[in-house]
Amino acid sequence: MARQLNSATRDALVERVRFYRDLGLTEFYRRPVDPALLAAVEAAEAAGEIQPQAAPVAAAEPAATLFAELQPSPSQENHPNSPRTPLTAALEVAAEVSAADHAAALNIIREEIGDCTRCVLHKGRHKLVFGDGDPNARLMFVGEGPGADEDAQGLPFVGRAGQLLNNMIGAMGLKREQVYIANVVKCRPPGNRTPEPEEGNTCSPFLFKQIDVVRPQVLVALGATAATYLLGRRQPLAGLRGRVHAFRGSQLIVTYHPAYLLRDPRQKKEAWADLQIAMRELGLKLPSKK
Repeated sequence: MARQLNSATRDALVERVRFYRDLGLTEFYRRPVDPALLAAVEAAEAAGEIQPQAAPVAAAEPAATLFAELQPSPSQENHPNSPRTPLTAALEVAAEVSAADHAAALNIIREEIGDCTRCVLHKGRHKLVFGDGDPNARLMFVGEGPGADEDAQGLPFVGRAGQLLNNMIGAMGLKREQVYIANVVKCRPPGNRTPEPEEGNTCSPFLFKQIDVVRPQVLVALGATAATYLLGRRQPLAGLRGRVHAFRGSQLIVTYHPAYLLRDPRQKKEAWADLQIAMRELGLKLPSKK
């Protein structure tokens, strides 16, 4: 029988994989098994000195096996809205709503979501986190999902990562009240883990509806998960940053998630370079070089 990881170990592994994913590293390999060590373990098992464990894994096994529980199932891989495949025509851009009706249209989407039980994430949430900001914003940020602070308050990006995002917005010469902020999923994933494909695919259509109502001139995807669900394909963050993507009538720019920047402040300079691309698209004044 395979060894079961305790929750603390599993959470640590998930966090490490997320960290590497944000760096654009998507393949992992186990070290080769030492034949002498393997023989010693087998002898000890035969003598009854230790209990048998799962069969040893062959060298160079890919991460899809090592972290199988984090990967989409075959049925999810073929889902028409899976992050591994392009989005279908079912998600075509909705008809434009007049600027005066943006707030009311967003309220209708919120009412449509209701007290949502469409996926398992609802079981652990305290508050559903819909969105926040100006319904007529020219700039919109999209993150991955709510954290503990967001789950408690019902607002996106209000914890430490939210404070950093506020600083990033301020550096652009804007206020938080002038932008719109939302997430791929509206309920907090347990332990702040990455949303499973079923969860993201269930919730992201509501995000697309929000985008279609707000109609921002510029949309900023914060992190690899947001970029994956917005662009409909999985690709290392390094290959998506530094350029402008067309998306649902907006100019989409990809940068690091503020939570990642808290873990690795060295990347703040790179994130600032991404935000300056957004500023140029918006016609905002760039800071003068000293």
